[in-house]
Amino acid sequence: MIWRSSLTQLKATLPNKKKLLEELGKDRLPYMTPVDADFHQLWKSRYSKLIFRKSDTVPEELHQMVQEAFLTLREHDCFFQDLVRIKGKDFVTPVSRILIGNPGCTYKYLNTRLFTIPWPTEGYDIKYCSPQIHDACKALIRLNDYLHIEAVKALQNLVETKEINNTTVIDGEQNFATSLAEKGSVSKDESSCCVQADNYRCLKNRTSYNMTLLNYMDPLQMLYLKQEPYFGMGDMAVSWHHDENLVERSTVAVYSYSCEGSVMTESDEQILKGRDPAVWHVGLKVAWDIETPGLAMPLHQGDCYLMLDDLNMTHQHCVLAGFSPRFSSTHRVADCSRGALEYIFGRCELALQNLQTDLDSMALSLKSLETAVIKQVEEIHNEVEFEWLRQFWFQGKRYLKCTDWWLKPIAKLEEFWRKMEIMTSLVLSEFRKEERIEEQRTKTIRCFLLVLTERQRLRKEWTARWIFQMMIQ
Repeated sequence: MIWRSSLTQLKATLPNKKKLLEELGKDRLPYMTPVDADFHQLWKSRYSKLIFRKSDTVPEELHQMVQEAFLTLREHDCFFQDLVRIKGKDFVTPVSRILIGNPGCTYKYLNTRLFTIPWPTEGYDIKYCSPQIHDACKALIRLNDYLHIEAVKALQNLVETKEINNTTVIDGEQNFATSLAEKGSVSKDESSCCVQADNYRCLKNRTSYNMTLLNYMDPLQMLYLKQEPYFGMGDMAVSWHHDENLVERSTVAVYSYSCEGSVMTESDEQILKGRDPAVWHVGLKVAWDIETPGLAMPLHQGDCYLMLDDLNMTHQHCVLAGFSPRFSSTHRVADCSRGALEYIFGRCELALQNLQTDLDSMALSLKSLETAVIKQVEEIHNEVEFEWLRQFWFQGKRYLKCTDWWLKPIAKLEEFWRKMEIMTSLVLSEFRKEERIEEQRTKTIRCFLLVLTERQRLRKEWTARWIFQMMIQ
């Protein structure tokens, strides 16, 4: 199960945001930084599932590898601003991004699907455009492994301190093991071992990051940055949000690297109240709560933080810009149940089961004209075109900056799509025949036209997006 889809989340967010801003008027909600006396008490009581790791706790060798990886990817022009779609309007993100992770995985946010640059993975032949890009991806999987271990330890500590209980960690598996012991199926000692094993396995699954979304922004190159609207925290690089399309209650881990030294990192102005605007911060707030003060945590070179358990569901976070350029690597357990190659290939194969070839004439025909079958095939047709092919090519040849790995599977999807185009034509040909029962024919046509109308609408929408993208380049 995933935390809300982008559309559902957006519908819920906009009325809440408008209502909250109306309640506030010109006032601003209170927030705290480490200089405030009650900061640590607030952190412990309302934001305890935010875990912070200062840079000096991270191995120096790992710092060096990861920071070199960031700079290498920037030097090879691998970071791109995304064109996202919100309420039917297109916006260019202020932050430039690149997705690196398991081969064949994708991550979708705000109607934009990003495709992973695959990190080195056993069993996959991945050709990188340069040895430096290979080394950069290798460094990021090293960071991924390190953050996974840190997140498991943090979650175990959270369980031990009873801030999350075992039943929420292992989703009821503890109750199952206990009931077996009570019935005599297993001993209590065996039950305890079973619970501990299941507990660890669940913690591991919720921290087994399958990708990292890398971010880069130089605030001084931005003409305009949005102001944080609720607390008066200043310039925002990323607005308030929940991370989307993640496995439920999974941990998000972030490594931050601000290029300190390139510009002044401490503000000369006397800071009487609030955060230092020269320093990057992560901001947190309880979702749609005007009673609890917000939190602004400063981020220095090499700092890490973890958002554990349900923090991403119950709270929102934003990124507050400092003065210096900054990279971040945001590791996540993305829900790839509908976003991996295995899934979409399986969908294509399901659709093509309705296509048959005459062995003598080699003519193509449909096995079934049942309404449900036709509807399913045409919906898969739309999914391949608008969720995969157009998403990939809309982003141009950005992935070729790093590797050509995606070209072969995309070519395979294009071949599947061409066969489904033929299947659409075959359906239209069948409709022209008179021998079918009128009532059944009318039902199938009506269902078929609904899917085709949606296809036509989406093709117009994607054409408009492409034109917009050309205009702003």
